This record gives sequence, C-alpha cells and structure tokens, in this order.
Amino acid sequence: MHLTNEEERTLKGDFGEGAQKAMELLVAIGEAFDAEKMIPVARAHAASSGQEGDLYFVEILAKGGATCKIPTTTNPIADFGYFQKVINIADDPEEASVAWKTKNYYKQIGAIMSQSCIPYLAENIPEYGEHVAFSESSATPYVNSVIGALTNRESIQTALAAGIIGKTPEYGLHFKENRKGTVLVKVEADLKDGYSYSMLGQYLGKKIGFGIPVLIGISKRPTIDQFINFCAMTNTSGAIPMFHMPGFTAEAATVEEAFGRDKPADKITVTDRELKETHDELQTATGDIDAVILGCPHYNLDQMGRLAALLKGKKIRDDVSFWVNTSATSKLMAERAGYVQAIEESGAHVIVDTCIDMFCWNNLRGKTGMTDSPKCAYYRRFGPVKVGNVEECVAASVEKD
Repeated sequence: MHLTNEEERTLKGDFGEGAQKAMELLVAIGEAFDAEKMIPVARAHAASSGQEGDLYFVEILAKGGATCKIPTTTNPIADFGYFQKVINIADDPEEASVAWKTKNYYKQIGAIMSQSCIPYLAENIPEYGEHVAFSESSATPYVNSVIGALTNRESIQTALAAGIIGKTPEYGLHFKENRKGTVLVKVEADLKDGYSYSMLGQYLGKKIGFGIPVLIGISKRPTIDQFINFCAMTNTSGAIPMFHMPGFTAEAATVEEAFGRDKPADKITVTDRELKETHDELQTATGDIDAVILGCPHYNLDQMGRLAALLKGKKIRDDVSFWVNTSATSKLMAERAGYVQAIEESGAHVIVDTCIDMFCWNNLRGKTGMTDSPKCAYYRRFGPVKVGNVEECVAASVEKD
C-alpha cells in the first residue's frame, strides 16, 4: 500500500500516538482489502455505542492527543439526565460509567455530539459524489443509495479513524465499478407504509446476505422514513451496503444502468406473502405487553407528527411504559410543532441521544415488549417481543375507550 510522506510520518508517530493508532488501523484495513492508497474523505460518522469496545479505541485516541480533522458525528450513547429522573441508572453503575467515559472522550477528540443514528438528515449531510466514511446500519446504505455519496460499510473504529486522519483506504464502494447491482428484485408486494418497507428490508437482508439489490416494480418514490426503514433492516438482517431503485435513488435511472454490463447473479420476487411471513417470524410474544419502544432508527419529524396525531387525546395504560427515541434536532423541531407535548400528554416518553442497544433499558429485561422496528427487536433489551406498525403499537398500549 503506497503512503505519502505525511501518511508515513503519521504511521511512525510523528504527529502523536493517537493519530498513529488511527493510521495503523486504516493501513491494516487497506492492506486486508488490497487497497493501493489512501484517499481523502469529507466527513465521517462513528456509530458509537457507549460500550467497552467503543470506549477502548476512543480512549486510546484521546489520550494520544488525536483530534478530528473532518466533521465526525456520533451515534446515540444515552440521555443520562432523563433516565436518571425516570429510571435509577445507578443500578448499572459499571455500564453507566463506560458510557459516560465514552461520551467524554468523544468530546475530547472534537467529534460532533449529534448522538443520532440519522445524522445524514441534519447534522452531517454528505453531498452527491463525496467520499465519506459512515458506519451505522441505516446510514451506510442511505448515504450510498439515496444521496449518492461513496462509503464502505465501516465499523465504529474505522469510521472514527477516518475522522481523525481525514482519509480512508481506497477500496470497495469507493470505486464506481463496485457499486453495480448484483441481484434483481421484482417487488409485487403492496408497500403502503413505512412498516411495509421495514418488512421488505428485513426479508431482503436475510435472503441476500451481502450484495447490491436492484429493485423494480415500485410505483412511487419512497418517503424519507420509508427509505430509512428499508436501509436499516437490509443492513441488520443482512449486510447490504447499498441498493438501486432506478428512477428513485441517486446513481441509476434505469435497470441497465444499475447493472452496467453485468448480469444479475440472482433474481428474487417479493409478494405480500413474503412480507407476511417475515412479519410472523419476528413475533416471539403473545398477549399483553409491558413496554413499547419506537424510534429505531430515530424517528424523524414526520414520524413524530404521525405519532402525535395517533396519541392525541389518548392515555397510555399505567401498566405499559412507552418510549420514543429521536434525535435532539428532530425533538427541537417537534417541540416547536407541538408534537412532543401531544405525545407526552399521553404518558409516553420522548428520548434523545439514546438507542435500544444501551444499558439504560436493562430494567425491561424479561418484560414483554412491542416495537415497529425489526432492528429494535433484534437488539432488544427486553424479553419476548411483538413487532407491528405504529398504529398497532399505539392500539396495544393505550386505555380502551
């Protein structure tokens, strides 16, 4: 792998131990993928988790004097203040301490504390054709497919290292020829809402595994939250870093353009039956529920508005806790629109900076949960789970008229 003089000096430690460790990781990844050189990236997103593996690397960088060279946003860690009021997080002092330290080290290296899993909507928006380094399940395929920026399916650590150095190894999806479709997907299912797109993404991720699907048969452009739901599920049940919906996504106006000169390695047809089977497979609970968790990925402003309309004038049952995860940016706009007030008047909690994969949900262990997100069900901290659309989640948790 060819390194410039400055890159060699960074690798030797001339610019500090933190930058050296970041460069060591990037060089190792580059050599593993036979990259010939490093290329500049404009921005990065590190899917920080506030857990031990995350803390280990960011602590090394911070104590070694590293700082971010490019805008580098962070994933949710936890809204400590809110949870301390509602749940005694001191019950998990060790996990809370790890998360707290992680957050402080990210501040120390100059990361943007967005603490959102949808930074590409507000806090860190790539441009078409930009080379970037994004981790996080919904972020990678959204950035590649919907926006048309170029990123590999990064880990927390490689994305963070790219943020420190401002570069990444040139391999994989940084080459146009590697962004061609591999699987043709004919969609005959009725994609009527965001939940339908979640089921489609869940099914295709599991069916394809790793690949770049090209979807045909979709009659109208998906909404932002439909795109987000689809991206998150394809990259949770599978490892799909990008996709093409000719005419709706950024890089291919036609099926022929999406595949180039290649022929699809496989062809898949998806009907309502596959989506129904996918829905049924996700159910691990029956009967009454104890908790609802929404916002995995974080709810955007439109989703907050729809939820507010569903909960207006209703009350969450005393035996159910109801949680809505969103970004700080979305919550601020939702407060101005009156959505947060309507949601919280029902007895639900609106949470920022937080994800289901956090210690603060440990109090739900063993309880029956419900969510509108297969990703949330996958990472769940509670016990058995029901998965349904947002209307079903509300219906299962509110007092009956």
